[in-house]
Amino acid sequence: MHEALVRAYHSLPPSLRSAAASLRGWYLRGWRYGPETERLVAEALEREHWSANRWQAWREERLARILHRAATQVPYYRLQWSARRREGNRASWERLENWPMLTKADLRTNPGAFVAEDRDRRTLFPEHTSGTTGTPLTLWWSRETVRAWYALFEARWRRWYGVSRRDRWAICGGQLVVPVEQARPPYWVWNAAFRQLYLSTYHLSRTTVPSYLAALHRYRVTYLFGYPSALHALAQSPDLAQRLGLQVVIAAAEPLLAHQRASIAAAFRCPVRETYGMSEIVAAAAECEAGRLHLWPEVGWIEILDDAGALRADGAGELVCTGLFNPDMPLIRYRLGDRASMPAGSPECACGRTLPMLAQLEGRTDDLLYTADGRTVGRLDPVFKAELPIREAQVIQESLEAVRVRYVPARDFSARDAQAIISGLQARLGAITVVLEPVDSIARDGRGKFHAVISKVRATPGSRE
Repeated sequence: MHEALVRAYHSLPPSLRSAAASLRGWYLRGWRYGPETERLVAEALEREHWSANRWQAWREERLARILHRAATQVPYYRLQWSARRREGNRASWERLENWPMLTKADLRTNPGAFVAEDRDRRTLFPEHTSGTTGTPLTLWWSRETVRAWYALFEARWRRWYGVSRRDRWAICGGQLVVPVEQARPPYWVWNAAFRQLYLSTYHLSRTTVPSYLAALHRYRVTYLFGYPSALHALAQSPDLAQRLGLQVVIAAAEPLLAHQRASIAAAFRCPVRETYGMSEIVAAAAECEAGRLHLWPEVGWIEILDDAGALRADGAGELVCTGLFNPDMPLIRYRLGDRASMPAGSPECACGRTLPMLAQLEGRTDDLLYTADGRTVGRLDPVFKAELPIREAQVIQESLEAVRVRYVPARDFSARDAQAIISGLQARLGAITVVLEPVDSIARDGRGKFHAVISKVRATPGSRE
């Protein structure tokens, strides 16, 4: 939203803000849903039981079409392949391994160059995202892509959990639905088009949480969706939360840490499910009722890079994705900057679905810590286990020899708990200095997201980054 429009919106009284949000919601609803939606949802649910061979054939045919379209119709790639041909490179564009990696910086430099020439951008939906860097990025989707994507969303981020888009729900996201300087509730707007209570993540604190929970009760919300850090903050007043009768809490946009899951589930007395996706639509996943994280094969072709930059079949590494879902803005071998663990072999899931699985989402490559002996360390949430009396914590690596931990302590936090944090970090990072810094709150980034780990150092020459 343009700054002038944001200022005008923020100047409105709360009731008119909700009216404005609802008008925007009706516009978006027209893009996202249509007469074909229920058919697309049913087809998505049916595909979840395809055989591995059927999935492989479907995906290979889709990949071949995407690669051909990218090489012949998309300016960025056509120029790239023309340059390679002039240099005498005769590698076939039909083989994915012959394509170079695409970085976020490449995409941000000229996103319009990734739109197929046979599509008029004026007829496409512009999706704006700042990602994790805060740098704006525009992506373009056709109406067919938008509706197909939200049908998948409906099938696997709602129907799996017994809810639908017709239920009342609340979202804790990064939109500035309320002026940041506003000191009194309401810290939310009601979007009637989506039956959605949009909660501001920028106003969450120990003193404001009761008003948020009262709003959830007043608007008869059925399920919660949003950033795990914001959902965890809401879970700090369990007495009121227990009366909400939520069916599910759905976590998105940040890694769901073990202590967050435990706290949210205990407070709201309902399942907590993890999801994964991004505006670039090159990968997506959702957690089933058996607690396994299933990839959506229609969305992207996923490769895994190990810490040395080599491709691997399983284990942990960086996700490199080729989008299969948006043929009008195809992204080939796109380095998301996210890390995940893939299970070995082809394990079956108790839920009965044949969708492939992720063992674990491990966060971003930017969130790795480095040790003096050349190791990289990913998830640190086991250090901050559920029984520690802290509300949230952030680890900042100042150097190879020192980390700083900013944490919001609960009332009964003790010296023994402080030592447990220090010992847990030293057990994983070696003989480093750990500085503990108690704070009243931890700042979010420009999109309202919480970063559990921030590294201010680069990998050492001997590290396996």
